[in-house]
Order: sequence, then structure tokens, then C-alpha cells
Amino acid sequence: MSSTKPLQGVRVVTLALNLPGPAAIMRLAQMGASCTKINPPAGDPMFNSAPEAYAMFHKGVKGKTLDLKSAPGQAAMHALLANTDVLLTSFRPSALTKLGLSWKTLRKLYPALSLIEIVGAPGPLAEIPGHDLTYQAEVGLVNGMDLPPSLFADMGGALMASEATLKAVLSLKSSGKGSRHEVALSEAAAWLAMPRRLGMTMPKGSVGGAHAGYRVYSCKNGRVAVAALEPHFAASLCEAAGVPYSHPYKDMFKPSTHKAIESFLASQTRQQLDKLATARDIPMLSLT
Repeated sequence: MSSTKPLQGVRVVTLALNLPGPAAIMRLAQMGASCTKINPPAGDPMFNSAPEAYAMFHKGVKGKTLDLKSAPGQAAMHALLANTDVLLTSFRPSALTKLGLSWKTLRKLYPALSLIEIVGAPGPLAEIPGHDLTYQAEVGLVNGMDLPPSLFADMGGALMASEATLKAVLSLKSSGKGSRHEVALSEAAAWLAMPRRLGMTMPKGSVGGAHAGYRVYSCKNGRVAVAALEPHFAASLCEAAGVPYSHPYKDMFKPSTHKAIESFLASQTRQQLDKLATARDIPMLSLT
């Protein structure tokens, strides 16, 4: 993160459990916000399932336990909100209403308070249960029977929540009033899946394997990720592999180019390819 602290002096309270909220609060704290995490008496499930990750995401964040279903807990919460700029949640809208924390209630009690709601899906769909896996599956990011390599919807949602907080702070400065921002994890997944929906990462797409300079190949003792997409990188790769190269785009889509580059890389070790990447300025990384 940059050393600039655009949220210095901004007070954020989070009720968000599991990954998206903690990941968002980490970024907000890194941007200088004063952050407080409210946990229920049972704690955040993430603390038990991934304690190291929980500690990392909450570094520099104050912790407080409140039973928001009790009168004393709600009183303590409202005392805190009276001096808060942004409230971050990850409940369904109906749950917030039951806790007396709906946007309608908050706007009346605290006109300068902004609400960032992380939900599964937008609008009325926010009441339907879901998780990162279902949102990725919905937009075509789940292949076969394998789980995705990362929690893309959650992490994308965390970025969108930190972006929404910045919007809320800017809006407050210009209008003097708090604002509500809904962050839907399904929309975060759809945003991350856009290149696939547009065909870019499909087999016939330039970054889906059709371009010979943008693929993962086998080498003598491992693999190599090659990202020689731009013409000057592709030219360097072809020159190193002894492959004819005259047209900046057409040649890289020819089956013969694929085979020639594949054959060359298969004859090289990881160490040789790492040296080649440096010597020829080719975006290429060897892998075990």
C-alpha cells in the first residue's frame, strides 16, 4: 500500500464477519482509517477456521464484543455509532432491520453516518443465501469439479467495499450527509469474470491460449508461464526460439508457431528460461 493515508481521521466500525469484511477493513486501516471490529459473543467464524488470516486482516483494528440482540449491546453499539463516520456490514437487509440498524433508522439517528452493506446479490436478491463459490459458479469461473484457486468474489467484493467507503467519505465532504452503498459479491464476481464473458480468456481468445506467446508450457524440469503478448515481446520470444516472425499478430496464432515454441521451451530447463527471460526482456516465469 502507498504511504499516503487518505482516510486519516475517518472512523470506521465493522460488523462484517468472514472474509470480505475483514479484507476490506484491512485496506481501510492501511489507508489510515481508525477501525473498530464488533464481534458477536460467539466470535467471527474466520477466527476459528483461519486464525492466521484473521490476525493479518485485523492488524491495527480495535476489537470489541457486543451482543447486538440484547438491550445493553444495542445501547453500546449506538453510543459507538454516534462518533462513527462509516459502518460496514455483511448481513442480509432483514437481519440489519431486526438489529435496529437498517439504513432508514441509521439515517434518522445519525445523518452524517454512511453505511456500506456487503451483500450476496443486489436489491431483493440480497436475502438469498450464497457464498463465494456459488457467485463464481454463476459467472462461469468454476471449471469441472475443481474449486477455484482463490476466493475471487470475496476479495473483489472487499476491494469494492473499500472503494465504496472512499465514495462515502468524498460524498460526506461535499454534501455533509452520510450515504448508503450496497456491495454485492455476485457483482464483484461478474466484474472479475468480464474478460471471460467477452471471450478474451476462452480457448479462441488472445489470452485464453490462442496466442502462442500467452500460455503455460512444459519445460525440461517444470513449467513456464509465458506472457509475450505485445509484438516486441512476441518478436523476442520467436527470435530466441528460432521461429519465423513477420506479422505481429497473425504469426502468433498459427498452429506451427505454437508447436515450434512448445518444442523449444520443452528443450530448456527452468534455469535456462529464467536467464533467457532476463537477457531478452521477455515476460516469462518458470514454475515447478
